[in-house]
Amino acid sequence: MTIRTSDGNPAVSERLNSGCFCVSLDQDALKRALVLELEELAELVEQRCPFLFSARPVFLSDSQTARMAQVIEAIESVIALPAYRQQVLANAPEIARMDPGGAKGVFFGYDFHLQGNRIGLIEINTNAGGAMLNAVVARAHRACCLDSAQLALAEASGARLEQDIIDMFQAEWRLSGRERALQTIAIVDLDPQQQYLYPEFLLFQRLFERHGLRAIIADPAQLIWRDGALWHGAVAIDLVYNRLTDFLLEENESAALRAAYLAHAVVLTPHPQAHALYADKRNLALLTDPAMLEKLGVAPEVQQLLQEHLLHTEIVTPEDGERLWSARRQLFFKPTAGFGGRAAYRGDKLTKRVWQDILAGNYVAQALMAPGERVIGSRQQPELLKFDLRCYAYDGALQWMAARMYQGQTTNFRTPGGGFAPVYSLADAKVSDEIAALLGP
Repeated sequence: MTIRTSDGNPAVSERLNSGCFCVSLDQDALKRALVLELEELAELVEQRCPFLFSARPVFLSDSQTARMAQVIEAIESVIALPAYRQQVLANAPEIARMDPGGAKGVFFGYDFHLQGNRIGLIEINTNAGGAMLNAVVARAHRACCLDSAQLALAEASGARLEQDIIDMFQAEWRLSGRERALQTIAIVDLDPQQQYLYPEFLLFQRLFERHGLRAIIADPAQLIWRDGALWHGAVAIDLVYNRLTDFLLEENESAALRAAYLAHAVVLTPHPQAHALYADKRNLALLTDPAMLEKLGVAPEVQQLLQEHLLHTEIVTPEDGERLWSARRQLFFKPTAGFGGRAAYRGDKLTKRVWQDILAGNYVAQALMAPGERVIGSRQQPELLKFDLRCYAYDGALQWMAARMYQGQTTNFRTPGGGFAPVYSLADAKVSDEIAALLGP
């Protein structure tokens, strides 16, 4: 359904996404912003990940933005219920059942698709990347369709996000019952220098250092559990910003980190319990099951919000194989512990061989909802890219929203013209004369 304003015209946000061809990313300003953080950063981004930032923003209406915030709040209210936690953690690995010590988990990522007036949550991640990259690129976009006041707010938003990030990590430290000041942070991922988003690790390191924190970037195998503390060389680590996809700390490389976490000797954020409660995709089947929501004691208004905005999901079983295969063209299949779109398949692209792998593995089937579309190119040669919307949240509150533009089945940061794009939320009002002239009839 198309969003309409009071005068019967498509809402300004939808008209801009389908009709604004202006390039808003100032490449020189972006390069200056990256160099300001670290001299070699601009070159590193250009060489390693040239399609990290899109040249065009995505536009939403204020009502759509508000609705996504409401969905996040609703989900968080369900996950806070003792009955939900008992239901999910009863079958979770032991490390996920362990009390994490107070930390809530930084950078939860709620990913949405947008089609006209319809908003659909596709998944929740507990170590969503990209927030620092978006804070930097906010300084370099010059959206043609924003007035001077809106543009000033957009440019200032990056600095506010950076302060929110620092406040969030300090909150994690305090919530974990630490009385002394936070001093050292380790940003941990497997072979971090080879990670696609390694430039973001450098940005985090610089941000922490500007606020008086010692920050290191480390592979988990470089950490040592000794004398009741987690060490990196001669540095004792207070807090680990966890970017690992070894969510349950099961790999050999994670042994020291696992030992320190189990001993409550380090604050780990996000942690295994957060992944079990939020990011295991089997939870989406629970959250879209009306009977289960009723059994858990979820308030009727929350149930309604979840039913309207969460895509129906069910766990794939061999017993349901024939039915799901017949309905596959309306479904998207994801591994329960998957991330980054890996081993995920649109049903209409499935082969019989892959289908057998899905039946034999741990998968969920989710109702298919097409992503939003954003025009790029020129008015003479228009081209459409898909986009999804990533909402970064902490403690149930929306911190930041970014779009990810791409071609293919899932986001990939490999598409010319694609990548992270800023999201501008505009009032649900009539299209102004200036914007109407810009977009044409």
